[in-house]
Amino acid sequence: MVDKALILRKIASLSEYQQQLVEYSAITVQQYRSDWKIQRIVERTLQMMIELCADIAGHVISDNGLRTPETYADTFRVLGENGILTLEQKDIMVKMAKFRNIVVHQYEAVDAEIVVLVLHRHLNGFKMFSDSVVHYLTRKG
Repeated sequence: MVDKALILRKIASLSEYQQQLVEYSAITVQQYRSDWKIQRIVERTLQMMIELCADIAGHVISDNGLRTPETYADTFRVLGENGILTLEQKDIMVKMAKFRNIVVHQYEAVDAEIVVLVLHRHLNGFKMFSDSVVHYLTRKG
């Protein structure tokens, strides 16, 4: 059985983090590159948001006996396969999971242009994710 209260608390945290990042949503690539503090705040907050989404997804997957994901990105594919996320939402979250891996493991230098693109165009992906999960929980009763 899905622990709705737990998931809703996580969604509330996700919303709080998203509101914190709104402050940086109009930043330019140059401003981002020139301020290590902004880089740290934005990258770490995005990392936490992506991990929260993966955690929420993991609860939904586990509680419903869905296919066990193999990676962070696959977690969102499983939600897409089961109609919890739309194709567009799944694609955005898969990209976010890959971005998280770069930030965490520093496989390569984090591309400032990608970070700024996320801030400008994809912060709403987190809200869409939350809305889809809440809608799913509501349907399940």
